[in-house]
Amino acid sequence: MLAGPHTGLNAVSVATEAACAAPGGEPTAPVLLKDTKLMDVKLGQLPTWLAMRDFTPGGIVGGLRRGYDRYYNKYINVKKGSISGISMVLAGYVLVSYIWSYSHLKHDRHRKYH
Repeated sequence: MLAGPHTGLNAVSVATEAACAAPGGEPTAPVLLKDTKLMDVKLGQLPTWLAMRDFTPGGIVGGLRRGYDRYYNKYINVKKGSISGISMVLAGYVLVSYIWSYSHLKHDRHRKYH
C-alpha cells in the first residue's frame, strides 16, 4: 500500500503488507509506520520512517538503553551462559580501537626503522 496525494493515505497510516493479513487469512489492524521495525520498512518509506525517529538526547539515550537491555537479556542473562556474549563485546572493542587509531597506524607503516 503506497501513500500519496491520490490514495487518501498519509505516511503514518501506511500499513506494511505483512500486517494486512495474518497467516490464517484474517485481516489485522494496520501497523503505523512509526511502530514498524527497521527490517520491515521498505526502501521508499525509509526517509519518512527516519523522520519519525526521536533524535533528541533523551531519545538517543533511550535507544541505547533498549539496545543494551536487549543484548544483556539475549547473551548475558541466560540460564546456560557461554563466553560468546563477552567475546562479542571484546571483538567490538578491538575493532573500534583499531578504527580510532588507524590514521596513526597508517603513517607508521611508511616509516623506515634504521
